[in-house]
Amino acid sequence: MTTYRDRDEAGRTLAERLTALIGEPDVIVLGLVRGGVPVARVVAERLGAPLDVLVVRKLGIPWAPEVAFGALGPGGVRVLNDAVASRLGPDEVAEVVHREQAELERRERLYRAGRPPLDLTGRIAVVVDDGLATGATARAAVQVARHLGARRVVVAVPVGAQEAYELLAAEADQVVCAQRPPDFMAVSAYFEDFHEVGDSEVTEALTATA
Repeated sequence: MTTYRDRDEAGRTLAERLTALIGEPDVIVLGLVRGGVPVARVVAERLGAPLDVLVVRKLGIPWAPEVAFGALGPGGVRVLNDAVASRLGPDEVAEVVHREQAELERRERLYRAGRPPLDLTGRIAVVVDDGLATGATARAAVQVARHLGARRVVVAVPVGAQEAYELLAAEADQVVCAQRPPDFMAVSAYFEDFHEVGDSEVTEALTATA
């Protein structure tokens, strides 16, 4: 098991596994907000591809937020897992959707900062996060990317749980996961520096690669 010094080092490790995409004209690297953005910045620089953010809000059931019944994405994208959502009443669904929609819109306003809405039509979307625990957010991101028109969705993470990797591999076109420890712990256990990424760090990364 390798411990990454920080998200930059994790990004360099991932980029070396994605070199086949260098020179592909339709590639766009999407950092999952917020922890995935510093990793994605390094990947985008190495691939010579544009960087953007994908704001996805997982819709978690109230008594077990890690269990997703759906997800929200930009442009009004809403994905529901009917098998799970059917266990909730309409009011419970509406309350969670309302709360997460408000946060999604806040982040979209902040991070897009006047840039056009995200359009992935015909693109190869490389969705980058800093790790894969349950995989729920990444799986939601894959569905959102497809709704936004991506023709191919690649998910890239520096470390992940084997079970989450397998679930994701069934939905994404390709999953690049640099490490899958057999006794996976929290994502933070595989980083020396795993500080909480703030809004300012996200906007700085986007500005630096604009």
